[in-house]
Amino acid sequence: MSDPIDPAVAEDVRRPSYGQRRRDRIDALAQAGAVDDTPGVSLIRGAWLRLRRNPVFLTGAAITVCFVVLAIIAPWIAPWDVTARPLLDEVRPQTNPVPGPQPGHPLGGDDRGRDLLSRLIVGSRQTLIVGVFATLFGLIGGVILGTIAGAIGGAVDSLVMRIVDVMLSIPSLLLAFTVASLARSPSQWTLIVSIAIIQIPIFARLLRGSMLAQRSSDHVLAARSLGVKKRAIVFRHMLPNSIGPVIVQATLSLAVAIIDAAALSFLGLGNPDQRQPEWGQMLGLAQRYISEAPHLAFYPAGCIIVVALGFTLMGESLREALDPKTRR
Repeated sequence: MSDPIDPAVAEDVRRPSYGQRRRDRIDALAQAGAVDDTPGVSLIRGAWLRLRRNPVFLTGAAITVCFVVLAIIAPWIAPWDVTARPLLDEVRPQTNPVPGPQPGHPLGGDDRGRDLLSRLIVGSRQTLIVGVFATLFGLIGGVILGTIAGAIGGAVDSLVMRIVDVMLSIPSLLLAFTVASLARSPSQWTLIVSIAIIQIPIFARLLRGSMLAQRSSDHVLAARSLGVKKRAIVFRHMLPNSIGPVIVQATLSLAVAIIDAAALSFLGLGNPDQRQPEWGQMLGLAQRYISEAPHLAFYPAGCIIVVALGFTLMGESLREALDPKTRR
């Protein structure tokens, strides 16, 4: 019969050797530093994964989509023709200059007996047209100037940026008012052009800064070392990688364009044709009855505020989702 094994000796036998412990430690470190095999996602997909869980973006997107859809189908869902005057018999200049709500006219009418709800619905289309085209033209002009300044540099960059600085030094609404007042007669295109001009320097400076950052990036330096032509470098490498912040800014500028258009229309520099209602125009017409019928100004002003808020919420959320410094 063999002698019993000492427990201390048995514990030493079961304990791993120093070499084994060292190998286990190295394996653990290697496992901790292993590269994850999970496939990555693109910048756009990553931004969408964050945005679809962002209640601020969803709220802004819902408001924006409702506004766009309403503007598209406005002529077909308006209860009355905007030029019709079904409440003309209710207009009494001395006692009742503005008809109030009644059956068939939930918001009442204006001082000419026209249905207020119908004019608000149809006015959304004109507001959208002015905001979209003004932002689009401003974006195109800003991209052209920003590309020239950021790609060429030198004296051309200095000249373009000094012009942009002068434009930015003037208050935007004052500059738009000055440009609009130069027109022979106010119209919808007067609004579009004047608002587009004040947005050009914003897009130009933003794109120029992004392109200057791209000029020293690795992929641009590699393209230069391979002998790629400068035009190809600008339009294939620098501009596509710099346009993202400008597109996000366009979303925010659309809200500003709607507000500026309403301000200019309120001052009488918009489209004078009342057969094509626009929310800013309706605000200007309502100031004569602001004490007797404040709702004439309240409804179009509320529509402008809500729509501008929707574009602002959506634009800020896009900026945070696409900017690496502010990603959450």
